[in-house]
Amino acid sequence: MTAVIGAAVIGYLLGSIPFGLVLTRLAGLGDIRTLGSGSIGATNVLRTGSKALAALTLALDLGKGLLAVLIGSLWGPQAALVAGGAVILGHMFPVWLRFRGGKGVATALGVLLAVAPWVAVIATALWLATAAIFHYSSLAALVAAVASVAVAAILVDPARAGLIALIAVLVILRHRDNIRRLVAGTESRISFGQG
Repeated sequence: MTAVIGAAVIGYLLGSIPFGLVLTRLAGLGDIRTLGSGSIGATNVLRTGSKALAALTLALDLGKGLLAVLIGSLWGPQAALVAGGAVILGHMFPVWLRFRGGKGVATALGVLLAVAPWVAVIATALWLATAAIFHYSSLAALVAAVASVAVAAILVDPARAGLIALIAVLVILRHRDNIRRLVAGTESRISFGQG
């Protein structure tokens, strides 16, 4: 039990590091939460016009998801899954930002790479295809989240599939405003050619 609690605490603290916010402030671009969706993730960083900062944010957010699971795995498979869930919660609800964080997509990918690599590959391919066709990051995230649950049900054991389903639900809930804008036709598009 101590190991599981330790994994949860480490996972949450890792997840709560707001890399997008820190990087944009260090670059003199102000508070990322005043742009676009108000999120602290890579898609919103891209709206500053800096593809390099967006890519770095993506890598760091993904990395903290992967690292949390790897650290948790030192105490066993159960602790690894707990750390994976906790790192997502930390990213989405960081205590330092009054529990208003990111959407969790990149961090979720990091967790998936650690617990179910083939699910991560398929989800990433679907995200890229959806984003390339429709130019909506939110839609791509929703498609990838739903698909990851279906694929995990086939490819991995119930414990890992359960974690992936929980993460997908959290990602979808964090995108509820985006869903409303998608339905209304007012959602912001992303451009891979800017900056």
